[in-house]
Amino acid sequence: MRQFLTASLLAIAAATEMPEAAGPTCKPKLTVTDIRLSDVQRETQERRWTATVSADASRCATTAGYFDLGVLRQKENGVELQFREQFVWSAPAVMIGIDFWADEAVEDHWIDGVQACPCAK
Repeated sequence: MRQFLTASLLAIAAATEMPEAAGPTCKPKLTVTDIRLSDVQRETQERRWTATVSADASRCATTAGYFDLGVLRQKENGVELQFREQFVWSAPAVMIGIDFWADEAVEDHWIDGVQACPCAK
């Protein structure tokens, strides 16, 4: 049993070190621009917050990956809510969007949790 446990711990340690063994990692530089909030749609009482995310992936060997967008939502007669949505970045830019009710708006947003990419050679 002790040998199995030791072997399991060594396997876990090796697995966590594998990304380093695969080579150095980089991250793209992401920038949020062209932010808009649509008018309220009468049928659904919703509106859409959209933005363009520009990606400088010149340091990366890939042209796409995941990132989280943190959002601080403001509600007319309610409490503020902080949440994160996952999106895919793509070079040179991608448009993203989140739906909100008519009495909600984005008070603040930020890029968070950008997935590392293999570095370009």
